[in-house]
Amino acid sequence: EIRELQAQMQETQVQIQMDMSKPDLTAALRDIRAQYEGIAAKNIAEAEDWYKSKVSDLNQAVSKNNEALKQAKLETMEFRHQIQAPYVYLFYLMWICVFFVYVAFISLSNTRQMRDMEDRHGREAGAFQDTIARLEAEIANMKDEMARHLREYQDLLNVKMALDVEIATYRKLLEGEES
Repeated sequence: EIRELQAQMQETQVQIQMDMSKPDLTAALRDIRAQYEGIAAKNIAEAEDWYKSKVSDLNQAVSKNNEALKQAKLETMEFRHQIQAPYVYLFYLMWICVFFVYVAFISLSNTRQMRDMEDRHGREAGAFQDTIARLEAEIANMKDEMARHLREYQDLLNVKMALDVEIATYRKLLEGEES
């Protein structure tokens, strides 16, 4: 019975102590809550500012990459035109050769004139062959350049796709924080 009485006395003392300190705890808890709400509001504002700056940076990068992509497309079209131009020139040279051969066979009446004409046409044909070889080398160089531009275009396209994925991820994160 003594133990029971001692236990009841301790409970009464604890309850009295708790009742007396209760108003101080409530005020302290209110102060702590206000501090944490202020910190939370500050953290939310900082997170929103950080997100907005990252989205702005990503949008600028996407815009820049889109411009580079447009420029690469324009350069690719320009190189295609440059590659087609030598073929047109080559075709023109071929028709000139055909025309000279035709004129030579019709207009020459004797053997000596025919030989002179053949010699001259041989030299011209050699010059045309040199021109053809030079144009084919230019075509090969242009194809290499076009392949390089296509690789750059693919790299830019990959960067754009990665940025789009990153933007989508940030949006999902922001939507998750808002909800």
